[in-house]
Amino acid sequence: MAKRRKVGNLLALAILGTVVQRPMHPYEMASMLRARGKDHDMRVKWGSLYTVVRNLERHGFLEAVESTRQGGRPERTVYRITDAGQEEMRDWTRELLSDPEPEWSSFQAGLSVMGSLPPDEVAGLLRRRLRLLAEETATRREALDHDRQDVPRLFLIEDEYELAVREAEAAWVSALLEELTAGSFPGQAGWRDYHRTGRIPPDLADIAERGSTADPDR
Repeated sequence: MAKRRKVGNLLALAILGTVVQRPMHPYEMASMLRARGKDHDMRVKWGSLYTVVRNLERHGFLEAVESTRQGGRPERTVYRITDAGQEEMRDWTRELLSDPEPEWSSFQAGLSVMGSLPPDEVAGLLRRRLRLLAEETATRREALDHDRQDVPRLFLIEDEYELAVREAEAAWVSALLEELTAGSFPGQAGWRDYHRTGRIPPDLADIAERGSTADPDR
């Protein structure tokens, strides 16, 4: 089970992993994170960066070392990582690398209700997804091959993983599409008949009703 973190936003981990290089102010942190493409590795809400930095400081993971001002610009506080911050970063990284956690995707949500559409329409949508996945993986592979010329693999490993995940997804979707096209997907005839007649097949109706009569007060 994932440990409850004092600052649980993954942006906090990205900030710690950036400031460990050297002290910097939040605007510089954001610039470094963007340049490294961290918003492709995790969901980043840039508007919350200053709040996350303040929370990291409040819990002793960052500390202010100086404040600077240039002309009429707002004052900028420079932060450095503390010993506690370095330990938090290492401990969090160990957890993320070792402990599988459920990661729900919008595609999974779509799959869970794909029966609401007729099989032929689902097949058409999956063909579109496959085409877009092929375009995306080709672009990612080209970019990765280019970056490998100058960037050590240690700093590209998350891009390798994302490419592998996309390729695995494409292979799985292709197999599902083949079943739908060949008509070998289990229960496809009843699924198709439901969209033609509006009547839910008895076996599917029974599954859909399971648990609906349970007394919530028991």
